[in-house]
Amino acid sequence: MKKDDFMAAVDKLKEDARVKGLSSVTITAGNVHRLVGGYPGKSHRMPHCCETMRGMMQFGDSVVSAPPSGLGASLTIRYQV
Repeated sequence: MKKDDFMAAVDKLKEDARVKGLSSVTITAGNVHRLVGGYPGKSHRMPHCCETMRGMMQFGDSVVSAPPSGLGASLTIRYQV
């Protein structure tokens, strides 16, 4: 699981929302990691997934909720599409 894998999963979810005519999509790190694979599991890369999701944020995007550490499956970001 590489950064590009997580980026591709987020991009796909954003594209699916755009095709449906939505102006934004709310994505959780747990869902992204499940799409990529390896979660849940011993060798998960959840911190890397969360860092990638945060790094993909652009103007108008927002963190809806985050776990206390900031890096967990419940991290939820609303992306504009």
